[in-house]
Amino acid sequence: MNKTKIWSALVILLFTTPFFAQNNERRKVDGVAAVVGDYLILESDIDKAYIDLQQQEVDTREINRCQMLGKLMEDKLYAHQAVQDSVKLTDSEVRDQVNQRIEFLTAQLGGDIKKLLEFYKKDDEQSMRDELFNLLKVSMLAQRMKQQIIKDIEVTPEEVRTFFNAIPADERPHFGTELEIAQIVVNPVAPKSSVQKVINQLNDIKKDVEENGMSFSTKAILYSQDRATGGQVLTFNRNSAFDKAFKDVAFTLREGEISKPFESSFGWHIIQMDKIRGKEVSVRHILLMPEIPQEALNEAKEKIAKIRDRIVNKELTFDEAARNFSDEKETRNDGGQLINPEDLSTRFELTRIEPTLYARISDLKDNEVSVPFLDEDRTGKKTYKIYQITNRIEEHQADFVKDYVKIQDLALKEKQLKAISKWMKEHIEKTYISVNGEYKNCKFENNWLKK
Repeated sequence: MNKTKIWSALVILLFTTPFFAQNNERRKVDGVAAVVGDYLILESDIDKAYIDLQQQEVDTREINRCQMLGKLMEDKLYAHQAVQDSVKLTDSEVRDQVNQRIEFLTAQLGGDIKKLLEFYKKDDEQSMRDELFNLLKVSMLAQRMKQQIIKDIEVTPEEVRTFFNAIPADERPHFGTELEIAQIVVNPVAPKSSVQKVINQLNDIKKDVEENGMSFSTKAILYSQDRATGGQVLTFNRNSAFDKAFKDVAFTLREGEISKPFESSFGWHIIQMDKIRGKEVSVRHILLMPEIPQEALNEAKEKIAKIRDRIVNKELTFDEAARNFSDEKETRNDGGQLINPEDLSTRFELTRIEPTLYARISDLKDNEVSVPFLDEDRTGKKTYKIYQITNRIEEHQADFVKDYVKIQDLALKEKQLKAISKWMKEHIEKTYISVNGEYKNCKFENNWLKK
């Protein structure tokens, strides 16, 4: 028996042996449900997994404890092998996820950290952070290992055709109505006095941190208008989907250095460099936006209304107007065409469109131009937008030519699932695994019991 098996057997013995409390009432310690490699899965881990899913509003009534344990064992197997294969994951990345999880859960509980501590049955914030760190580290290692397994898998056109032809004609999927949508954006122009006020405030914050030793993170939490990332560490490289101006400034900084105020497409920032790791950097930032007076909003509304009139009067096509007048760099060069973030295509399934956008375009006829809408993002930035449906694909049964991209994605997913299943089978065989107590009677999807 190797050292891992000896250690695991001793831990199982320790954690599953009953003991007597001071009042002589016989109690059972939190038992070990299973061991996967170097990882234990306790009974309480199964309970916490249910709670975590419920927090995400997942209906857990149809998930039994055997199924939940099976999922936890999968994660532990991925994580165990990730460590063996030296899959890269920094503590800083895990802490970023911990911060995001705590901010999200705290917001769900009305912003009261004490309620969150009660929920996790912890006496202090640090012990809660430590527990979340361990849980999220395993989850992130598992995800990266899974990505490692499938990263090189591709499907050829012939494999896509074979996949499609293998589906009986009457069982081929139906796709709901899809839309291709374009937009034109006009940003209100802030007066120079408002811009200078923001620059001065950012310079004051920078000075307070550099000369008076104040915490940049605390300043970000107090003042940044980007509430989603205030105080958090953001990790990215040159190819990450961040604003170009933001990346350009970030990659000029040394560790600990704070940038001068600069403008991005979101507003005005200062950045503090946290860490540099090769081609990857971790930063904190503070975002402030100049105050937009009503006069500037009125001017933007008037400008976009005139653009709309020119399109309606057929002086310009929507495509031409977007390329010449839209203030949104990301869509301007494509005639305002929106990209679906789920699959990076130009198609949006009607029933899955974000509610605010759906309300604005659902009644539009093809090539009709919407009225101007005042939009406000998570940072409070206000813009005016008009929309046009540039193409409508009605509900239909899958067609190999028209729906090739979707069929290709389905074929790829099937191939990836087969690769994962093969990997799982091979690694279950060569990894130390022990399932204990009542869970030996479970009917798992994977061969955890090695029968």
